[in-house]
Amino acid sequence: MTRGSSLYVEDLRMSFGQGSQEHRVLDGLTLRVDPGESVCVVGPSGAGKTTLLRCLAGLTRPTSGTVRYGEQPLTEPHADIAVVSQDYRGSLLPWLRVWDNVAFPLQGRGVRRAERKRRALECLAAVGLPEVADKYPWQLSGGMQQRVAIARGLAYDAPVLLMDEPFGSVDAQSRFDLEDLTLELRRRLGITVVVVTHDIDEAVYLGDRVIVLGGKPTAVLDTLTIPLGSERDQLSTRADPRFTELRTRVLARIRGERAPDTGVTPDPAVKADRTGVV
Repeated sequence: MTRGSSLYVEDLRMSFGQGSQEHRVLDGLTLRVDPGESVCVVGPSGAGKTTLLRCLAGLTRPTSGTVRYGEQPLTEPHADIAVVSQDYRGSLLPWLRVWDNVAFPLQGRGVRRAERKRRALECLAAVGLPEVADKYPWQLSGGMQQRVAIARGLAYDAPVLLMDEPFGSVDAQSRFDLEDLTLELRRRLGITVVVVTHDIDEAVYLGDRVIVLGGKPTAVLDTLTIPLGSERDQLSTRADPRFTELRTRVLARIRGERAPDTGVTPDPAVKADRTGVV
């Protein structure tokens, strides 16, 4: 069962500075993420991927255009939307035990301590870390700390999970484990997942759709539906010829090259121009 509402971005523009010093980052982005979807956003460094995610989280107001959660404009953080940042070391409080880190955002919602701990332990079990509740973050590996950060997002009981380069700072094996954990949690909990990543293989592996950003200023260049099914694993999925074809197309679009004919049908709702309408 899926939860929550759709996310809508309509004609989103973001600029920094004024007058001759104005720098336009995002130019007329329009897209939608439906409940229960896993959508990955890729693009070159400096393309504004994190800026887009912050707008989706209600943390940054765009220069123009709208961001909505269902019918509600997102002009501030929303209780239904949790964020997992790439800097898990900076986001976890080293003087608090792990369970208290997971439960920390619930204090602002007036949840009693006993309930906070119950929910934290439940979410730690969901990410495979039931035994570390009384440890401190600095006693855990990088991969385990990022699992704790994900558990904190789950403890908030949010149907939408936004992840900003969530696995870029961990080793390769931990990265694969965390990717599989994300897919499993999405299936089991019916949550919506939006992942910003610079890793093309990761985007194809995790996404039902991959949104490719690029250009100066940034627009939506392409949206690919990923026809790899819901049951994926690191060996057979990545060995699938369709996986290679899809990653090749994404890379070509990011580089501004003509994508080879992969035999994979693009999302028919995407216009082949710079409007970025999805």
